[in-house]
Amino acid sequence: MHNTRQMVLLALLIAMASVLHVVESWIPLPLPVPGIKLGLANIVSLIVIIMFGWRDAIYVAIVRVCLASLFGGIFLGPAFVMSASGAIGSTMVMAYVYYYCYPKFSLIGISIIGAVIHNIVQIAVAAILVSSANLLWYLPYLVLFALPTGLATGITTIYFVAKVPKQIYK
Repeated sequence: MHNTRQMVLLALLIAMASVLHVVESWIPLPLPVPGIKLGLANIVSLIVIIMFGWRDAIYVAIVRVCLASLFGGIFLGPAFVMSASGAIGSTMVMAYVYYYCYPKFSLIGISIIGAVIHNIVQIAVAAILVSSANLLWYLPYLVLFALPTGLATGITTIYFVAKVPKQIYK
């Protein structure tokens, strides 16, 4: 972190992502597939990629998952490992696509890719944790639901980025 302003902004973004992560776990979704989340904290990850770069985005994702896991009482458990791996994996892929494929891929496309990768990584880690590939049958359903949630988080990111003054960017 290069200056006080950037440090304060990143702290605020970490707080926002942590709150979104915790609040999202309280929202029951009336879906036939359990475990589906909206991915609200990924909005902040994509915003940090755009505003500050991939290193700070990974930092925000790690701190967000740690704080939210502490608040939720799952720190260092299997759910923490799955959440951390999904957050780090999706943030890394979104950063790669943003740096090398934007504007060919819009922020909505990048967000959808991040949602899909998040689900793939989480299911892969869950299968490793329980030592069973039987969990992989669940992956098509998660990917299917990642499309509308990625779309929603991408639209929200576009709206937010349009409202942020350009002098705040790196």
